[in-house]
Parts: sequence; C-alpha cells; structure tokens
Amino acid sequence: MKQIPNIFTLLNLFFGCLAVLYTLQTGITLTSSSSPECLDLIVIPERIYMASVFIGIAAVIDFLDGFVARMLNASSEMGKQLDSLADVVSFGVAPGVIIYQFLRLSYAQQPDGLDINSLWLMPAFIVPCAGAFRLARFNIDTEQSYSFKGVPIPAVGLLIASFPLIYLYSNEAWKVLCNHWFWDAVILILSYLMVSTLPMLALKFKNATLKSFMPFIILAVIAIISALIVRWIAVPITFAAYVILSLVFKQNKV
Repeated sequence: MKQIPNIFTLLNLFFGCLAVLYTLQTGITLTSSSSPECLDLIVIPERIYMASVFIGIAAVIDFLDGFVARMLNASSEMGKQLDSLADVVSFGVAPGVIIYQFLRLSYAQQPDGLDINSLWLMPAFIVPCAGAFRLARFNIDTEQSYSFKGVPIPAVGLLIASFPLIYLYSNEAWKVLCNHWFWDAVILILSYLMVSTLPMLALKFKNATLKSFMPFIILAVIAIISALIVRWIAVPITFAAYVILSLVFKQNKV
C-alpha cells in the first residue's frame, strides 16, 4: 500500500517522457521502397499538441499522488524526492523542449533562419534549470506549509503546455508565438518567478474561512469566464491572475 503513491508519481514521469517524445516528433519524413529504384515518402505530421495533452495528464496525476499519499497515510521522504524528480521532467524538461521548438520555428521565419546557430535556442533550457532549483529549495524549506515561495513548477509547465494548443486553435496568436522576442521574455519571466521568493497561493489553510478561499473563488471565476470567451488563451490569463492574486492577498501567513 505504501508504494501506491509512488506508482502514481512514476506515471507522472512516464507521461512527462511521452510529452518530450511527441515534442521532438516534428515533421519527420521517412523513405521506404520495395526496390532501390522506387522510393515512397512517408510524412509524419507534427504532433506537438500531444505534448500538451500528456503534460496535462501528468499534472492531474501529480495532484492525485499527494491526495492518495495522504489518504493512505503513506507519505515518505522517498516519495517527496521522487515527486520532485518526476516534476523536473514533466513540468521542466518537457516544457523546455516545447520552448526550444517554438524558438526554432520563430527563427525559421527569418532569412537564413534554418542555418541559425543552435546556441540561440539554448535559452529554452533555462526554464527546466530554474524549475529544478525551485524544487530543490522547496524540498529543504520548512516554511512553505501554507504557501509557496516562488511560482510552483507545475503551474509553469501547464502554462507552457497551453501554447501549442493556442497556436493550433487561435488564428490571431500565431504571429506572437512565432516571435523569438516573445519567447525570450517568457523564459526570463517564468524563470524569475520560479527562483524568486515571492509568496504564492497554495491550497493549504490554517483556517478554512471565506477570506482564505476568496482568492481561489476569484481565480476560478476568471478561469471559467476567460475559457468561455478565448478558449485556450484562458490558461495564460489564469496564470497571470494567479500571480497577481498571490501578491495582493499575500497568504504566506494565512
């Protein structure tokens, strides 16, 4: 019974690995033939949006493993460390690869962009590095019982996972998502938010009062209304609202 939460955590890692795999499958062309003179081209279309789906599944499992651990009274130090290792992949490495591919796409729009030095794409991996730093600090910090210091890495991972879906379903957003300056700003802002010590809201309360629930009620209303109006763009809107509400309410002592 004590290993059940760890199985959930490993499923989180498993879907994170799938997200990386599907992010890297971008327009692969294979050749097959029955004879050397006859070649058939098989085009595998880009399916980066599937990475968004798998990161979303990983986030659900990440929530469930903690719930299951508390329900079975099976929390352990090993489970805590394993959870962080899985989160680095699912919400750090996989989103970092998504940013890498979008950066590659944005530079490809420019003259001679296909010949760009890969060093210009490397900033994408600042995000998983910042996420790993945040998780390591969280694991040794005993003061994050009722709030977080810095934005949690799953929130960042879900935000980045929304961009392929926005790109797929929003005709107006593609110009922004194909601009490397946008991605440079995203990398800097998200990395800073993770490594910072800004107080962030957490679903943990000393007293279950209306005041403690109020920011989450506001956040839920914003998420629902924006989802009905702008669909997947609701994810970055909700993320921004989460950061703002955290700073306004400052629940680090609630």
